[in-house]
Amino acid sequence: MVRLGFIIGFIALLGALLSGLAAYRVHDQELALDRIALARAIDVHASLVQDRLTERELLARVASGLFRAPSVIKPNMLEPLRSAIYAFKTDFVVAGWVARLKPNELLPAEDAIASAGFPNPQIRTYDDKPIDLAKVTQPIDVLMDLEPRSNETKALPGRSYEQDQVRSAMLTRARVEKRSVASDPVQLLRGGGPIGIIVAAPVIPEGATEPAGFVTFSYELASLMLTNDDMSLFSVALKDPRREGGELVANDQGVVSSRMTAADGPAPSATRTVSFGGRDWHLGYYAKTNSARRAEQTAIIVAAIGFAITAMVCGLFGYVAYNNLRLSREIQVRIGFERRLTAVIDELNHRVKNILAVIQSIVTRTLRHGSDIDVARELLIGRIHAMSNVVSLLSESQWQGVKLKGLFEARAIPHADRIAVTGPDIAVSARAAQSLSLLFFELASHSDEGLSLVGKHPHITANWTVTGEGTDEVFHFRWEEFNTSEATRRPDSDFGLILLDRVAPEALGGTAKRYFTDASYVYELTAPMETVVDMSERDRTDKISAPVRPVR
Repeated sequence: MVRLGFIIGFIALLGALLSGLAAYRVHDQELALDRIALARAIDVHASLVQDRLTERELLARVASGLFRAPSVIKPNMLEPLRSAIYAFKTDFVVAGWVARLKPNELLPAEDAIASAGFPNPQIRTYDDKPIDLAKVTQPIDVLMDLEPRSNETKALPGRSYEQDQVRSAMLTRARVEKRSVASDPVQLLRGGGPIGIIVAAPVIPEGATEPAGFVTFSYELASLMLTNDDMSLFSVALKDPRREGGELVANDQGVVSSRMTAADGPAPSATRTVSFGGRDWHLGYYAKTNSARRAEQTAIIVAAIGFAITAMVCGLFGYVAYNNLRLSREIQVRIGFERRLTAVIDELNHRVKNILAVIQSIVTRTLRHGSDIDVARELLIGRIHAMSNVVSLLSESQWQGVKLKGLFEARAIPHADRIAVTGPDIAVSARAAQSLSLLFFELASHSDEGLSLVGKHPHITANWTVTGEGTDEVFHFRWEEFNTSEATRRPDSDFGLILLDRVAPEALGGTAKRYFTDASYVYELTAPMETVVDMSERDRTDKISAPVRPVR
């Protein structure tokens, strides 16, 4: 007995050390994997944003290169480019032709705007204030044509960009540098409109040194930043070039707003720089999840699983070793002792492998990538507890089987007090008990906890019957939850669906189906009794546990 206690203590110590080591390694691996995944996702996102910006800037360059007009005040200047710009990209808000008009071209420009069908052809400021054309002595930039034309955009032609600081600065830089230039973030279409960026490409006639005008494209900032990905690992913010410490962020609906970053606030996990319109833009990436906390929670779960497995292995080993020790005292023939010991060890390996395989499947399915850690932890503890309970019942019966009603005890089945159990008290085999215990837990854990009873009838009923005779006996099990529907019942988890539809029926060699009636949720399982009872397993266990008579 002293040796047995020493061995069990050594196994427990070794299991505890291995569990701690596994938890430590999992913690480090989770942190490393999360950081690698976040960095890779950020690099991919920044690359996609840069490609997107390059395409939009290329559209402006191509449009300006294709722009050939005999006069800057000709109506419908964008007509030759309409098919080209829509074929290239169609996610711009407005494409416009901004002509650089001399003082003597302002009146003909008003006539051209009117002939193009725009409702307000008057040359005016960007705030729709009239301009005294007689006082204009220098060329000014006027919006002459745009696409698409709608009730909102038709009122824009005729506006001068001279008094608008953002747009005027953009056109001035494009005129000086003679290349496509992007503006600061600005409200598009109207005051209070969506925040976006305008890119302007100068149109320089052949043989001229100064641009005759500009082809402009405006884009909403949210679409350029690719911010509306709910499944991403991070949120993205654009550093606001208009003020120090400002950022532009988009909500789930794609509405962009500005915010100030606090000095003691969270810093971005990473920053990336992209180029657009002849300037650099800085993107800040904020991780949506706390990698360190997630790694700690996963490590705790792994350690708990390791301790639970160690306890189960020590319990099984102690049980089997104690019986072997007692039997060895009665055995006088060495050959009989060796045969019995070999059989016991083989059976132990078989059962431990089965239990470990089931637990591995539970852990893998429950802790799949992207699962909510709190929900997964509760389900994992409940499933392991259900397995531990059935192992305890089997240990009490020396693995001869488990009474089916014993699997509905409150310590292993949620809401056991609301389940009405009826049926013959048959003893099922160890393999069947493990499958049925997990099956009952999954059914009970997803029942409608908030619904009350109706009259004197319980909310949940579980009943089974045995039909047929001899080798044709069939086991029928039916689970029914009243006062529930597909809309109110909590959906089964992925692991639960696999267990209900495939694992449990296949383990019992039967079939299963689940469905909703007008007032209840029903799960039915049918299997042959010879699989549910499994007399061959019981006989094999009985032979191992039976005492060996000394040879006379």
